[in-house]
Amino acid sequence: MALLVHLKTVSELRGRGDRIAKVTFRGQSFYSRVLENCEDVADFDETFRWPVASTIDRNEMLEIQVFNYSKVFSNKLIGTFCMVLQKVVEENHVEVTDTLIDDNNAIIKTSLCVEVRYQGTDGTVGSWDDGDFLGDEALQEEEKDSQETDGLLPGSRPSSRPPGEKSFRRAGRSVFSAMKLGKNRSHKEEPQRPDEPAVLEMEDLDHLAIRLADGLDPDSVSLASVTALTTNVSNKRSKPDIKMEPSAGRPMDYQVSITVIEARQLVGLNMDPVVCVEVGDDKKYTSMKESTNCPYYNEYFVFDFHVSPDVMFDKIIKLSVIHSKNLLRSGTLVGSFKMDVGTVYSQPEHQFHHKWAILSDPDDISSGLKGYVKCDVAVVGKGDNIKTPHKANETDEDDIEGNLLLPEGVPPERQWARFYVKIYRAEGLPRMNTSLMANVKKAFIGENKDLVDPYVQVFFAGQKGKTSVQKSSYEPLWNEQVIFTDLFPPLCKRMKVQIRDSDKVNDVAIGTHFIDLRKISNDGDKGFLPTLGPAWVNMYGSTRNYTLLDEHQDLNEGLGEGVSFRARLLLGLAVEILDTSNPELTSSTEVQVEQATPISESCAGKMEEFFLFGAFLEASMIDRRNGDKPITFEVTIGNYGNEVDGLARPQRPRPRKEPGDEEEVDLIQNSSDDEASDGGDLASVSSTPPMRPQVTDRNYFHLPYLERKPCIYIKSWWPDQRRRLYNANIMDHIADKLEEGLNDVQEMIKTEKSYPERRLRGVLEELSCGCCHFLSLAEKDQGHSSRTRLDRERLKSCLRELESMGQQARTLRAQVKRHTVRDKLRLCQNFLQRLRFLADEPQHSIPDVFIWMMSNNKRVAYARVPSKDLLFSIVEEETGKDCAKVKTLFLKLPGKRGFGSAGWTVQAKLELYMWLGLSKQRKDFLCGLPCGFEEVKAAQGLGLHTFPPVSLVYAKKQVFQLRAHMYQARSLFAADSSGLSDPFARVFFINQSQCTEVLNETLCPTWDQMLVFDNLELYGEAQELRDDPPIIVIEIYDQDTMGKADFMGRTFAKPLVKMADEEYCPPRFPPQLEYYQIYRGNATAGDLLAAFELLQIGPAGKADLPPIHGPVDMDRGPIMPVPVGIRPVLSKYRVEVLFWGLRDLKRVNLAQVDRPRVDIECAGKGVQSSLIHNYKKNPNFNTLVKWFEVDLPENELLHPPLNIRVVDCRAFGRYTLVGSHAVSSLRRFIYRPPDRSAPSWNTAVRLLRRCHVPCNGGSSSHSTGEVVVNMEPEVPIKKLETMVKLDATSDAVVKVDVAEEEKEKKKKKKGTAEEPDEEEPDESMLDWWSKYFASIDTMKEQLRQQEPSGIDLEEKDEMDNTEGLKGPMKGKEKARTAKEEKKKKTQSSGSGQGSEAPEKKKPKIDELKVYPKELESEFDNFEDWLHTFNLLRGKTGDDEDGSTEEERIVGRFKGSLCVYKVPLPEDVSWEAGYDPTYGMFQGIPSNDPINVLVRVYVVRATDLHPADINGKADPYIAIRLGKTDIRDKENYISKQLNPVFGKSFDIEASFPMESMLTVAVYDWDLVGTDDLIGETKIDLENRFYSKHRATCGIAQTYSTHGYNIWRDPMKPSQILTRLCKDSKVDGPHFGPPGRVKVANRVFTGPSEIEDENGQKKPTEEHVALSALRHWEDIPRAGCRLVPEHVETRPLLNPDKPGIEQGRLELWVDMFPMDMPAPGTPLDISPRKPKKYELRVIIWNTDEVVLEDDDFFTGEKSSDIFVRGWLKGQQEDKQDTDVHYHSLTGEGNFNWRYLFPFDYLAAEEKIVISKKESMFSWDETEYKIPARLTLQIWDADHFSADDFLGAIELDLNRFPRGAKTAKQCTMDMATGEVDVPLVSIFKQKRVKGWWPLLARNENDEFELTGKVEAELHLLTAEEAEKNPVGLARNEPDPLEKPNRPDTAFVWFLNPLKSIKYLICTRYKWLIIKIVLALLGLLMLGLFLYSLPGYMVKKLLGA
Repeated sequence: MALLVHLKTVSELRGRGDRIAKVTFRGQSFYSRVLENCEDVADFDETFRWPVASTIDRNEMLEIQVFNYSKVFSNKLIGTFCMVLQKVVEENHVEVTDTLIDDNNAIIKTSLCVEVRYQGTDGTVGSWDDGDFLGDEALQEEEKDSQETDGLLPGSRPSSRPPGEKSFRRAGRSVFSAMKLGKNRSHKEEPQRPDEPAVLEMEDLDHLAIRLADGLDPDSVSLASVTALTTNVSNKRSKPDIKMEPSAGRPMDYQVSITVIEARQLVGLNMDPVVCVEVGDDKKYTSMKESTNCPYYNEYFVFDFHVSPDVMFDKIIKLSVIHSKNLLRSGTLVGSFKMDVGTVYSQPEHQFHHKWAILSDPDDISSGLKGYVKCDVAVVGKGDNIKTPHKANETDEDDIEGNLLLPEGVPPERQWARFYVKIYRAEGLPRMNTSLMANVKKAFIGENKDLVDPYVQVFFAGQKGKTSVQKSSYEPLWNEQVIFTDLFPPLCKRMKVQIRDSDKVNDVAIGTHFIDLRKISNDGDKGFLPTLGPAWVNMYGSTRNYTLLDEHQDLNEGLGEGVSFRARLLLGLAVEILDTSNPELTSSTEVQVEQATPISESCAGKMEEFFLFGAFLEASMIDRRNGDKPITFEVTIGNYGNEVDGLARPQRPRPRKEPGDEEEVDLIQNSSDDEASDGGDLASVSSTPPMRPQVTDRNYFHLPYLERKPCIYIKSWWPDQRRRLYNANIMDHIADKLEEGLNDVQEMIKTEKSYPERRLRGVLEELSCGCCHFLSLAEKDQGHSSRTRLDRERLKSCLRELESMGQQARTLRAQVKRHTVRDKLRLCQNFLQRLRFLADEPQHSIPDVFIWMMSNNKRVAYARVPSKDLLFSIVEEETGKDCAKVKTLFLKLPGKRGFGSAGWTVQAKLELYMWLGLSKQRKDFLCGLPCGFEEVKAAQGLGLHTFPPVSLVYAKKQVFQLRAHMYQARSLFAADSSGLSDPFARVFFINQSQCTEVLNETLCPTWDQMLVFDNLELYGEAQELRDDPPIIVIEIYDQDTMGKADFMGRTFAKPLVKMADEEYCPPRFPPQLEYYQIYRGNATAGDLLAAFELLQIGPAGKADLPPIHGPVDMDRGPIMPVPVGIRPVLSKYRVEVLFWGLRDLKRVNLAQVDRPRVDIECAGKGVQSSLIHNYKKNPNFNTLVKWFEVDLPENELLHPPLNIRVVDCRAFGRYTLVGSHAVSSLRRFIYRPPDRSAPSWNTAVRLLRRCHVPCNGGSSSHSTGEVVVNMEPEVPIKKLETMVKLDATSDAVVKVDVAEEEKEKKKKKKGTAEEPDEEEPDESMLDWWSKYFASIDTMKEQLRQQEPSGIDLEEKDEMDNTEGLKGPMKGKEKARTAKEEKKKKTQSSGSGQGSEAPEKKKPKIDELKVYPKELESEFDNFEDWLHTFNLLRGKTGDDEDGSTEEERIVGRFKGSLCVYKVPLPEDVSWEAGYDPTYGMFQGIPSNDPINVLVRVYVVRATDLHPADINGKADPYIAIRLGKTDIRDKENYISKQLNPVFGKSFDIEASFPMESMLTVAVYDWDLVGTDDLIGETKIDLENRFYSKHRATCGIAQTYSTHGYNIWRDPMKPSQILTRLCKDSKVDGPHFGPPGRVKVANRVFTGPSEIEDENGQKKPTEEHVALSALRHWEDIPRAGCRLVPEHVETRPLLNPDKPGIEQGRLELWVDMFPMDMPAPGTPLDISPRKPKKYELRVIIWNTDEVVLEDDDFFTGEKSSDIFVRGWLKGQQEDKQDTDVHYHSLTGEGNFNWRYLFPFDYLAAEEKIVISKKESMFSWDETEYKIPARLTLQIWDADHFSADDFLGAIELDLNRFPRGAKTAKQCTMDMATGEVDVPLVSIFKQKRVKGWWPLLARNENDEFELTGKVEAELHLLTAEEAEKNPVGLARNEPDPLEKPNRPDTAFVWFLNPLKSIKYLICTRYKWLIIKIVLALLGLLMLGLFLYSLPGYMVKKLLGA
C-alpha cells in the first residue's frame, strides 16, 4: 500500500527567487529540490511516496507548502495547499489544480498542479502503467519522526533530483569499476528530461546538500546512491554475472596439522593411554604412556589432502583416547571428540591453538565427560598464511574450562541430542538403467517397469544411515526416519542427504542435497533447535539421459554446480535434546532407521499452477564449433519443458478431482500435440524453433532473430510456497543495494574522491529504511496452512535480525566520520554477509530454471537461473531481481568441461526476458519487455486472447552508431612463453564485432583507438534504449602466428547513450575514460581503460553526429585515435631510472645469459641501460642513472604502466628476451617536491618516506631549536616515557635530564623499596638464551596487548595522518610507542618505585627483538632506495596446473625509479655536493663488487613437516650462498619436529655475485637421499645496502663483556659518525659527558661503563647508542635502524607451493671484509640440561580410604603403600614398603625415593633421552614438564593392587604443603582456591602435607588420603658430595617407622596376629565372656550339686 503524490508545477509566483516545496502526510514530510532563479512558474515535477501500513481514512489530509528558499535565513512561506483524501480513497487517482492560501487563510493568486494516487491493499487499483507500479525503491522513506525528517536534507533523499544545470560539472565517473553497468540502475521513475545529467559530481551534491540543510554540519550529511539521485531508468535489463567459471568442484591443496600436547583427567585408573588422530579416513597414533591418566605427548601430525573444498570441509577430525592398545588388541575406547574441518577453517587464522577437547564416550551417552585432550588444530589451504603463536617456554594453562576446543559461542556443556531425519517420498527421478534390458523384459513378460531402484543415504558427523530400497519406482514412498545421536550443538556444519540407485554392481548417486545446520537453527537466546520441513528439496546434477559412464557423475555427488534437475525429495528434520539421566534411554550412538508417520499430501503446500514465460531477444557469441548445425534453445523448470530426457513426465493434478490427488499423464506425450482440450488448456512451448547461426566474426556466430523474437512458455505445478521466496527476495534487494553502495564507497576511497563518509551515511540510511520496510512487508504471511515450524521460526529470527540491523545502521550512521570510514565500512561488510546468509532459504519450493542450447538435438551449453529471481509479486520489493527484465546470460559448458580454458570461452550470449508467477496473475507477464512489439500467437482456435505469444515482432527500431574508445589495458595475462602477450581487444555489441590492432609483446597495451560500429539496429522505444542500453562485451585475446588467438580475459560495459534530440555537450558528453576490471574465469586478469558512447542516428543521418576526425596517425594505417575530449590531458614528466644490477638470471633456451641489457619503456618513450659485458663476473651496471622524458596523464590513476624488459645480446646482433616486469602503478615512485608551507617537516618527510625516494632534494630548515632525548642508565624504559618529539622548526629546548644526585637517591631507594625475593640476576648465570627467552616473553606479552586493541598499527598510522599533525607526538611515533611498549612492560619493575604491581617481578635482562615474521616484512623488504623487480617469463599458470608466480620468475632486476613533473618548482634547492649525474638518487653507494663475511645464526625450527613414516623427522641445517654449500649433516637431531639447533655458520661471499642466501632444513635418512623439508631465501644485498642498516642489529645496551657483548666491530660512536657523514647530517657533537647533539636533537645518557673488573671508565658509547636507537627522530635523514633481533622465517618446499612446512628462527650478521674483523661468533649452542637429584621422603599418610574388609571381623582396613615417579619416567617408578592393615587410614613409612633428572631451567622442562623402540637407530630427546606424581595404593596379595588416589605436583609451581594433616584440604589440589605456590627450584627444600584425590562414580573429585612428604632438590654435584641411600638404606639411613603391631602379615606370625586381634579389641568382651562363663559354671555347678546337697541336708547324712 502506498500513497503517491506527483507535484507537477506551481504557477503565478511573484518575483524571482529560489523555490522549494514541502509535502506532508501523516506527520512525515518530504522536501522537493530547490529550483533556482524561478520567475513565475516553478516546474517541480517530482514524485513522493509514503508506504502506508494501514488503509487511508477518507478524512485524512495532505498538505503541500511552497517556500521562498534562502541559504542564510529561514525559508519564507508563500502559500499552503490542503486537501482531504476522500476522493483519492474512492477513485485511487485524482489530478487537481488549485490556488494556495497564505498564513491568514486568504486565497492568493499562486496555483499548483498535483496528481495523487493511492494503491490499496488488494491489487484493485485503477489502470496502472509500469512507471507507477510502486514507484522506486529508492523512494521508500524511512519512518522517522517528522522533525527529524524535516531536518534531513533532500541531499540524502533518494527521491530528490539534481538542481538545474548551473551547479554541475561532469563527474569523473568513478575511475575503477568492476562493472559500470550500474550507473543507471534505480527502477521505474518518471521519464527523465533530456538535459538532465546522468551522474553527479560528489562535491556538487555536498554543496547542494549543505545549502538545502540550512547549513547543517557536514559531518551529518549523507548521500543516497548516486544512481537513485540522478537517473530514472525504466531498467528493464538486469546486471549480468561476470564470473563465468564454477570453482566449487575443483581440487585444491590442504594441510591439516594437529599437535596433541597432553591429556588430563582421563576417567579410569592407572591406564596406558594412546591418542588416535583421525582426519577423514587417515589415522595416526601417538606413542603410549604408561600408568597415568594425565599423559604428556607433545606429538605433531600432518595430513595432506588434494580435494575440492566441499569435500575437505565435510571431513571429520576425530580425536580418541584408547586405553592399553598393543599389537594384539585394539584397546578400549576411553572417549572421543569430533568436529569437521570446516569448523576449524572458519576460525580466525584457521586454527585452534592450545585448546582442550572434551572427550565423551559415544557408546555410553549417560556417562559424563571422560577427560580432556589439549591440542593445536590448524587447517591450511594453498596460500593461507598462518600466524602460529610463538612456541617458547609455554607455561601450562591450567584453566581448562576457559580454553575449550570449541568455536566461539558454543556452550562448554554440550548435551546429547537425537537428530531425526525423516524421509517421506521423492518425485521425478531419472531413469538409471539402459532401456535395452527393459525392452527385452517387456517383450517377454509384458510389464513396463520404472528403471530406477532408489534409496536415501544420510551422512552426518562421520556416520551414515540409509533407508530401505524401493524397487523400480520413479516416485518412491519411504516414510522412514534415520536417527543420529550426537552432542548438541554439533561441531559438524552440514548433513548430506543423497538419493542413490541400488544396483548389483555399484550404487550410484542420483542427487545430493546438503542441509546446513546453521541455516535451519538459531543459537540466540530466542533461537530454536534445528528443524526443517516437511519440505521438498530439489536436487540437481548431471543431465538426465542415462549413460553407463556419466562424465558428470561428480555433479550428482554434490560437487560443482548441477546442470540439470534430477529429482525432488520430501524430507523433514527434527532435533530432540536427550535427558541422559533417563534409565530407559538406549545409550549407544549407533544410527537407527525406523518407520515415520506418513504426512498428508498437502502439508508441503497447496499445488498451484505456475506460468513461466521467456522471450529470446538476442542470441549471439555462439561458439564457432556449434556454428554449422541448426540451434534451438530449451527452457526447463523441474522436469516441465524437458522434451529430450525428462522421461518420467511430471504429474499434473487432475482437473475435476479434489486437489492433491495426482495421476500420471501418459508418458508418450509429444511436444507438438495440441492440448487445447480441458477448456482451452494451453500446451507448453519450451523450445525455440531451430535456426541456423550466421557468422559474426571468425570466432563467434549469432542467430539472426532481427525483428522477430521467439518466445517460450511453460505451465508447471508446484506447492505454493512463494512467501518463502518473497521474504528472501526482499532481503536480497536490501543486500544488493547495500553491496552496490559499499562498492561505491570503496571505489571512492580507492580513487581518492572526496567525502566517502557521506556516501556511507547514505548507504546506512538506505539500509535502515530497507530493514523497516522488510518488517512491514514480512509480517503479512501469518497463518498460512502449510507453513512449517522452520518458516515461523525463521521469520521471527529474520524480523529480529533486521530490526536490530536497522537500529545498528542508524547508530552507525551517526558515528561515521571522515577518519572512521574504513572501520565502519568493515562493519557494513558484516551486515552484508548477515543479510546474504539470512536470505538463503533452506526449504526450496520451485526448482531453478535451466536454459540449454541444443545443437543437432545434443545438449551443448547451459545457464541456470534461480527461480526466486524470476518470481513475480504484486508488491515490487518481493519481485525477483530478474523478473520481467531482460537478462544477459552467458551459457557455459557443463561440469568438468567448464573447468580451465574451456570454461572461459563463452558458448553463447543470450538476451533473455523472463517472467514466472501464478497462472492467475499472468496478465502482466509482458510488462517489462522493451516496448513497440506485436504478439504473434500460435493459431489455435478459441480463446486466442489468453494465449501467450510464440513470437514477438518489433515494428519500431532505432538506428545507432556505437563508438568504442579503447585507450589502454594494464596487468594483462601473459599468454606466450616469453612471459608477454600480443594483445588485441574484440568488442561485441548485438551482432557486430570489431577488433583493435594487435600490439606485440606487451602486457600493458595502449591501443588509443576508436572503433566505430555503424547501422546498429535496436528494437524498442527510443527513451528506453537511452536509459537502459544493451551491454557491450569486450574480450581480450593474444594473437598467435600459428593457430587461433588465445583468450586472455573479458569485461562488460554499458555505453552512454545520446538520443538524436540531445546536445552533444557537457556534462554528459563526451564520456570519461573508466577502468573496467577484466576477468578470466573467476580470477581478475587486468584492467581496461575505455569509454563507450551510443549515438542515435536521427532523421538527418550521420551529419548530426559529432564529427570524427580521420586517421591522424598515418604510420598506423587507417586507425582512428581516441578523440581529444575523451583522451586524458597529458603533461611532461621526467622518469629517472637507477640501474643497479641483475640477479639470478636463468637460462634462456638452454643458453646462459651472458651480456644482458635492460630496456625501460613507458608510454612509447624509454631508455636502455648500459650493457653488462660479463654477467658471470659482475652482474652490476656501470652507468647507474639514466633518464627520459615522457608525456603522462595529469590524473595519476590513468598513468600507463612502465615496462622493464631484460634482453640478452647475442652474437651477430641477435637479441633474446630474458624476462619482463610491468610496474602497473607508478604512484609509489612519484616524487613530489616538498611543500614549503607545510606545518612541519614531518609531513613532508613522511610523504617522501612513503614514496621510497631518497629525499635529499628538499630544503632542510635548521633551527636553533634542540630537542633533548634522555636515556637513563638503569632504566632503559625511561627513554620512552621521556621521549618528546617536536617540530623541527620549533625553538623549544626540552630538558628532561634527571640530576645526578636524584639518580643516586633513586639507587638508594631502590635498594630498600624492593621485595627481598627479587634478586639481581647473576651475570655469570646469564647467557644468550636468557636474553632470548626474556625477549620471547616480551613478544608474547605484546601480542596479547595488541589483540584487544583491535586496530592494526598501520591503521592507527593512517588515522593519524588523516587527522593531520595535531600534536607533536603523532603518526609514526604512536606505532613505535606501541612497538616498544614491551620495554615498558618488562623493565618497569626496574624503576623499582612500585611502578608496577609487585606480583610479577622480572629480573632485568637485556633483551633483543623477536620478530614473529621475516625481517623484510617489518622493514618494507629493505626497498628504501633499492627495489627488486621480479622478471617473469612463460605463460601465467591457471589454477589447475598448480603453477605459481614463483615458477615464472627467471631473474630479478635491481634498481629504482623516480618520476616527477618537469620543470621542478623554483624553490627546490639542491644541497652542496649535489652530483647532477645521479639526479634524484644522491648519496647512493658504489655498486662495485665487495667482499663480505656473512654470519648466519640458526636458533631453532618449529612445527616442521614430518618427513619419516613415524610422523617425525631427523632435521639438520644446510646453507647455500653462491658456490658455498654447507651441510651440517653429522649434527642432525633425532626424531624431532621442533629442533633447537643453536649454531652459527661463517661464510665469505662477494656481493653482487653471491647475494641470495638459502637456509634449508633437510631430513637425515640412514638409507637413500635426504629429503628437503623446507627452505627460506634471504636477499642479503638489499639488507647490506639498506639505510635501515641491517648488517648487524643495534643492541639495546652497550657492554664490553658478558652475555650481552657488543657484536659489531664498529662501536656505537663510530656508527653514529658514519651515519651522520653519509646522510649529510650535522653532528655528532659529543659533550659535556652524557650528551650528544645530532642535527637539532640532543640525546643524553650515562657517561660511564664498567669493565670486567668492575672499574668505571668514562665513555661516549651509551649516548651514541641512545642516538642510534632514536635515529628515526632525526629530521629528514632519519629512519629506523634494525635492532638486535631474531627473525622467524617460514620454510617452503617447491613441491608443495604456498603451504608452510614449518618455521625457522635465525638472524644474519654481515661484516665488510675491508673493515676491522668482527670478534668470535656468539655462543648460542643449546643449553645443556643441568643434572639434578630430587629426594622425596614419604613420612606418613593419614585419612587414607579403607578398601579391604577383614576376613574375620568384616572390619575396614587398608594395606597402604605409596608410589612415586617423575613425569615421563614412569618406568623408574618407586614404591615404599607396605603398611599392612591400617585401620584408621594412617600409615608410617620413613621411606626415601631418589629421582635423578636433567632439567632445562629456561624452558622449565625435564629432558629425557631414550630409544623409542628396540629398532630405533638412536636415542630421541623428549622435553616434558617437571611434574612429580605421588599415588597411594592398597596392596592385595592375590589380585591386582587397588588405586586409591593421587596428586601431581608441578615442581615449578605447586601448593605449599600444610603444616598438619588437619589443615590439609582437598582445595589445595583442585586449584579452585588460591593457595600460595612454591617452586622446588627456588625453595630447594619443602616439607608438608598434601591431599590425594580420586574420582568417584559421579566423576567428581573426592579426598582419598593425605601424605606427609619432604622434597629436597640438589644439583648433581651436591648430591655426590652428600650421598644418601634409597629407601632406608645407608648412607644417612632413615629410622624404621614406628608402626602398630597390626602392621604385619598374619600368615607369617599367626599367634602374634591372634594375640593382637584378641587383645586389643576384644579384651573387655573376653573378660565379660569369661566372667559370664564363670557365672554360668557356678550356676551349673550349683544346680548340679544342689539336689545331692539338699538330699544330704534333708537326710542329715
